[in-house]
Amino acid sequence: MSETPAVRVEGVAFGYDDRVVLEDVNVTVERGEFLAIVGPNGGGKTTFLKLLLGLLQPVRGRVEVFGEHPARVSRRLGYVPQVFQYDSAFPMTVGDVVRMGLLGVGGGRDTEGGRIEAALERVGLEALVRRPVAQLSGGQRQRVLIARALVAEPDMLLLDEPTAGVDGLVRQGIYELLADLNRQMTVLVVTHNLAFVSNLVRDVLCVNRRVLRHPTVDLTHATGEFLQAMYGPDLRLVQHNALGDECLDCASGVVREGAESD
Repeated sequence: MSETPAVRVEGVAFGYDDRVVLEDVNVTVERGEFLAIVGPNGGGKTTFLKLLLGLLQPVRGRVEVFGEHPARVSRRLGYVPQVFQYDSAFPMTVGDVVRMGLLGVGGGRDTEGGRIEAALERVGLEALVRRPVAQLSGGQRQRVLIARALVAEPDMLLLDEPTAGVDGLVRQGIYELLADLNRQMTVLVVTHNLAFVSNLVRDVLCVNRRVLRHPTVDLTHATGEFLQAMYGPDLRLVQHNALGDECLDCASGVVREGAESD
């Protein structure tokens, strides 16, 4: 008998008030996959993640994670949100942030210390456990948030724009870290930087009210029809290669006009 998928979504619809965000969503994610979630702003990417986490409930349809309602397996899920807000004047250390991921998990102080150290080691920041968060670079803060998601030893990691606000080289390092973590767990990552992850993932979930699964493709064969189906007709492409290496930070290459956030 085949293993229960990591995610099974059947006939799901969701909306806010009278605005439909997602409709007729049918997706299966097998255990051990590494998928990128892409699509226009306002298309429902963050909403889709929150449904998988059990933070939102569908208006219609069913969401299962490891064969259960998401709320029943929440401890098996690690989540990195799009925004981490904190008071820079508050004396919070890297270790304090990572410890937040153990809330409700249980275990003694000695066990917590070992888990925090192991999680920071996995993201390459074990030497910074006592460093104030306010003194970190943007890339270091993102790795700390990944460590916070890893500290409870999840079976699936869900990340919402984990590289927002960092430069191209740092971004690539984070995606390579996720590819390494994928050896032990399922990874789903929302991103606008498909150029960085297309060589790491085999499939992408294109979210724009509906959710469609596509294999990654060589963009030399991507037609205008393909790009319009994915992003809509009101888009412009930026020719990054005309700017050389200076444009590494903005390598996604797709800008959609008039978009709103999820």
